[in-house]
This record gives sequence, structure tokens and C-alpha cells, in this order.
Amino acid sequence: MEIRIKELTKKEKEALEILSGITGIDLSDEGIEFKAEKTEENVLRVSLKNGKGAIGFPHQAALNRGYGLICRYLKEGKTEFEIEEKINFDSVGPMFDVSQGNCAFTKDTLKKIIEMLALMGLNTLMLYCEDTFEVKEQPYFGYFRPKYTQKELKELDDFAYKFGIEMIPCCQTLAHLYDPMRWKVFDNIRDYYACLLVGKDETYKFIEDLIVAASKPFRTKKINICMDEAMYLGTGKYLTEFGYEDKTTIMRKHLKRVKEILDRHGLEPMMFSDMFYKCFTKKYWSPNATVPDEVIKTVPDNIDLILWNYSCEKTEEVEKMLIQHKRMSDKVTFFGGIWSWLGYSLGWSKTLATTEAALNACKKRGIRDVMLTTWGDHGTEAAQNVNLIGCQLYAEYAYGDKFDYEKFKKNFKAVTGGRVEDFEALELFDKNAYTESTGYTAYYNASKQLMWQDIMLGLIDGNLKGFYLGEHYADLAKKMKKAKERNGQFNKAFDYYEKAAKVLEIKSEAGLRLCDAYKKGDKDTLALYAEKLLPELNKRVKALRASAFELWFSLYKPIGWEIMDMRFGSLTSRIDSAVAELKMYLDGRLERLEELEQKRLPFNGIEGPVRYCNDYAKIVSASRIDPTA
Repeated sequence: MEIRIKELTKKEKEALEILSGITGIDLSDEGIEFKAEKTEENVLRVSLKNGKGAIGFPHQAALNRGYGLICRYLKEGKTEFEIEEKINFDSVGPMFDVSQGNCAFTKDTLKKIIEMLALMGLNTLMLYCEDTFEVKEQPYFGYFRPKYTQKELKELDDFAYKFGIEMIPCCQTLAHLYDPMRWKVFDNIRDYYACLLVGKDETYKFIEDLIVAASKPFRTKKINICMDEAMYLGTGKYLTEFGYEDKTTIMRKHLKRVKEILDRHGLEPMMFSDMFYKCFTKKYWSPNATVPDEVIKTVPDNIDLILWNYSCEKTEEVEKMLIQHKRMSDKVTFFGGIWSWLGYSLGWSKTLATTEAALNACKKRGIRDVMLTTWGDHGTEAAQNVNLIGCQLYAEYAYGDKFDYEKFKKNFKAVTGGRVEDFEALELFDKNAYTESTGYTAYYNASKQLMWQDIMLGLIDGNLKGFYLGEHYADLAKKMKKAKERNGQFNKAFDYYEKAAKVLEIKSEAGLRLCDAYKKGDKDTLALYAEKLLPELNKRVKALRASAFELWFSLYKPIGWEIMDMRFGSLTSRIDSAVAELKMYLDGRLERLEELEQKRLPFNGIEGPVRYCNDYAKIVSASRIDPTA
């Protein structure tokens, strides 16, 4: 099928020609004719009547979306349609975490993602970088990490520009620098293990190197300097060198020095707001907190303040926080999140609820700039390309008066090839009889705990007792098997999820059943596990690793995979050891199985499902897995 769009600029036409590779409908001088008209009104209009069509749009992002809608409707066989969508935000798009979870999308993956973001109608993209970008003056910054070269970032910025997407650089200028701060070469500028030492001239030379390197590849003058979650600011080397000062004073001094660097380079900063809240309250997300005047005075002029909130499900509470932020700065941006950072699951219900609350609040309070975040906390078990569903979600809130779930599903399928119903099922990795006993599953990541806890040690088994989840994960594996055959570019991700569910079918209850059998003297069941079930489990883990490997190298840079490889290698080795130990016991070479003799206590002394345990080192063993872990 072909269409003709009149009155496009050369840049607009070139962009749509690239996007036709996704839509499957070519632009040509033949076919159904649409007249394009750029308007002053902040509305997207698309229509087709009596064989003649029109697109009215205020900017290229809206044009891209309009073209995508035309293609969807035509492929559905519609011969007449009229669409009008109010544009609610000036800038909207994702910030992808390419640092914390060790996985950074390749340049080619990001180009494909940019094309899909364009068809959705999004116009902003940020890569969350801690140390995953090249800084030539600092060779240990990003050393053996999956970093981007200056050339790669410039190429990505050029590509995004074709579609009217603004790429905004991002770099940490205070804390959240766990990986680079490990190196001894940074001892002189380290306050504590993740935070820079405020007040030292060497620190600001380092920060200037980062800011220049982060911003140089991009057209925009905007930059996210972050400065979030410096929880222990001033309590490490700062305390020794300068004595005690409250966080408000330290932040004021630091911001002044960093702002001087930004002004010198003509940059327009944005930063996360949580440290201002943490100067006077422990609860950043408290909707009833009133920001004191002395804290407001620490916020520099001409800085875009970012309210990030991923948890609130009440519009009125988000509104209260936005009101306080507007007291602190004339420029406020909202960052929400898609819940895929707790393990294997995509917490879709939580994502929907928080997005509805937050973006409706933004509309009511006149917030014109919003972004969604993705995070790869503690190893990134979730396939990061599934976060595209969150990008489509934000796009649907950005265009139109009211969110329409059915329209959202159709648009997501048209742009990405993904079926929303299959993405919804990913929630079942963590939503099961064990976690549903809480009445609220969003903060419970059963899949990660069950995947990595040791079979013989079973640190979670004291809480899991009574919940046998093998059948649940067997059913989920069947759902994932169907999904991997009908989701196009996501098929590899669903294959990975199918393999994960098949592992959990056996592993989720192996520890419980071994303990029960051992205490009852049921050697037949112990033999069944030693001779059949655990060897089968090891085959499934190896199949999962192979699928994870294939998925990783199809999406991400190679460096970073070693973290997951070590986890899978450890898991298979421990299964081998469990088999050997059980056989030694059954053969009479071991008098007792010491691990199974131990009483299973509640994790952290708390009964019931384990909440938000996302740290591999705490799940896998009660001992330190290395001297500093």
C-alpha cells in the first residue's frame, strides 16, 4: 500500500520515509493523498474523507504520530476517519537506565528504539549515565564498563534529530557513582563510597571534565546533572576534612560551584529534587511536607527541578508535591517510572496506576514536561526492550483528553508488533498465591528471590512455607510459550521469560520439598530430586542462560553480561553440589545434611512474603559473597 503526503519539508519527508519501514506503508507520488499543514494550535488532526486526507500538526513529533495513525487505520481497512488529539505536554519521552543494571543498549538497538518513539509521537530521549560515557581526561571513569563513545553519542543525536527528538545528556555530579568511585585513583575526591567530596578544587575539575564530555556530542544546551540520593552527604571524608555541616549548607556550596561550570559552558541544567527534601524531611515523597524558605533559597535560579515519583497512586497527592516544587522553581519536570526493576516481572498494574495519578496531576497543574524512567537495579533480570510498552503508555497520555486502553493496545501493536495482553502476563512472575496473600503485590519480587536463593540454604523458605508454586510457574511457562510466537521483535524476550518460568516450575518449591522429605526421612523423594528433578533443573537453567545470552547480545553492549553469567554459573554449580551432597547422604557417606537440619527462620525476622528484596548478595547466601559485598 502507498500514500502521498503533500507539503512536507525535505527533513519531514526523509523522516517518514524511514518510518515507513515500520508501518509497511510506503510514501510515494501515488496512492491516497494527504495534505500536511503545520499549525500554531497544539492539536494533532488526521482525517480521510471522500478519498482525500489531511494532517494538521504543530511539530514533527505530532506529524510522526499522525503518519503512524494513518497507516494503522488504512491497514485496518478504514476508508474514512477523523482523529483529533489535544497535545498535553511540550516534551515527553523515556530516560533509559544504561548504567545501574550493567546493560547498555547498542547504538543500533537505540536507533530502532528512536524510530518507534517517533511513531508514538514522543520527542525527548535521555540515557541515564553514571559512568557509561567516554571522558578522555578520566581513563578510569567507565573503565571496563559498557560505555558510549563520543562518536556513538553524536551519531545517535544526529539520528534522533531527523525525527524531531531531542536527546538530553545526563551525568551524575554528586552521588550515585558507585562504580567509578571504586578506583583508588579517585580517593582524593571521594566523600563516601558513592559520593564526591564537596569543596575540593580537584572535585570540580573532575565534574567539569564530566559535564563537557557528557554535553559535547549533543545539539541541545539542556543537561541533567542529577544530584539525587546523596543520602550520607558530608558524613565521610567531608566530615574529617571540614567538620560537621548540615546538608543544606553543603548542597548550597556544591550547587554554586557546579552552576559556575554550567554557566561557563552555556548549559541549561535540570536536576532531581530529592536532596532538597532530604535536607528537612526523611520522606521525599511526603505529599504533606511544606518546603521551608531556607531550603527554597538553596535552589539556584534558572534550574529545571525534577520531581521523580514512581509510587503514588493518588492524583491529589502528586498535585501537592507539584505545588511545593513550583514554590522552589519556575521550571518543573515530572519523571515517572515503569516497574521493571524488581527482577523478572513487569509490574504493569502498578505502572498503570501511578502513571494515571501522576500524569493527570501534571495536566491539572500545568506541568508541560514529563518523562518516564526505566531502571536496571541490581543486575537487570527484566528484558529492557519490554519497557517500550511504558513509552507507548506515556504517548497515549500525551495525546488526547482521555486515556483509552483499547486504542493504546492497537497503537502499541502497530508501532512495535507487541501484544499488550502478553505483556500484562509478565506480572505473574511476581503475582502469585505467595504474594497475593499481602493484598498488594507491587513491592514483592518473588521471581528474583526464588531464582537466586540457594536450594540447600533457602533463605526465603522460612517465609515461603506452605506456598508451593510449581503449578503456577508451569502455567506461566505455557503463556510465555504462546507469547514468544506472536510478538515479533519481542519474541526473544518472551523465549527468555518462558525459560525463566520453566526453571521456577521446579526451583520455586525444591527447597521446601527437600526440607520436608529430609525431616520425614523420606529418602525416595530425596532420591527423586538427586537423580531426576535437580538434573532436569540444571538443564533448564542452562537453557535459560543460553536464551539470556542470545537476548543480551541482540540488545546490549557485551560488557555487563559477565554479571549475569556469574549468577547463572553459580546457580548451576550449586545445583551440581546439591545433587552430589544428596547422593552422599543417600549412600551413607554423609551422616546428616547440615543445611537441611537448620530451622528456616523468617527472612530478616519478618513473617510473610519478603518485600522488595532486590539484592542478589542478600538472597543467595547468609555469608558475604566477597569481603566487601
